[in-house]
Amino acid sequence: MNKKGKFLLSLGLALGLWAGNHSVSAANKTAADDYIIINKTYNKLAFYEDKKLVGVYPVATGRTKDLTPEGKFKIAQKLVNRPYYKDGIKGGDPRNPLGNRWLGIAVPGKSPAASWGGEYAIHGNNNPSSIGKYVSSGCIRMHDKDVEAIYPRVLMNTPVYIKSSPKSFAALADDLGYIKSTAAKPVAAKQQYLKGSLIGWSGNTFKAKTSKGTKTFHSSNGWLKKELKKGKSYTYFYTVDKKGQYIITKVNK
Repeated sequence: MNKKGKFLLSLGLALGLWAGNHSVSAANKTAADDYIIINKTYNKLAFYEDKKLVGVYPVATGRTKDLTPEGKFKIAQKLVNRPYYKDGIKGGDPRNPLGNRWLGIAVPGKSPAASWGGEYAIHGNNNPSSIGKYVSSGCIRMHDKDVEAIYPRVLMNTPVYIKSSPKSFAALADDLGYIKSTAAKPVAAKQQYLKGSLIGWSGNTFKAKTSKGTKTFHSSNGWLKKELKKGKSYTYFYTVDKKGQYIITKVNK
């Protein structure tokens, strides 16, 4: 065999090994490796693949808070050019308000159609100006280009989490246990207490005579200013901040 033949044979073997490994990797991938999170507070959708964020996309959701259901669901349908049966508009027609891609979400307990992904869905739209707003009858609308981009990558049974929350997508993914945050959790300040009699207030601080001497406590709690009486004894629960100041957490009579 000449050099050219050996090169082609080697190339063929390498491509064969790559294809074999690639198909094994794809075959081992499951829907549980991915996640779709929709936050109605921001009207945005995050698509995670293999625990990595693929992208965040603007969406439109229900006209009222109850129309787009919240909870944990799954993708139960994948359709290209779904007809708009209500007005008899064929799939692929530019007038079709469902766009060209339909990712049906199974929502048990709503209706028979909802349980198999025929009522609620992530889908395209023929009205781009509606995206980002609260205008739908319950579905999650996306720009056609966005839903077409993720459609081939979304597997059947991919989990879908819909929530109204001020939290970030990273925090919501952490809450789900899908991606655990590596950020260090804040350490709660150690609470301590002292017993003593109130001497008096000065702005947002007050002084108390305790067994450990006169202490200055910091608080902006209006209830404390109104309720604590000069000369009376209390138990002061507090933490110490970085500046060494005593910050009140609670007071008991």
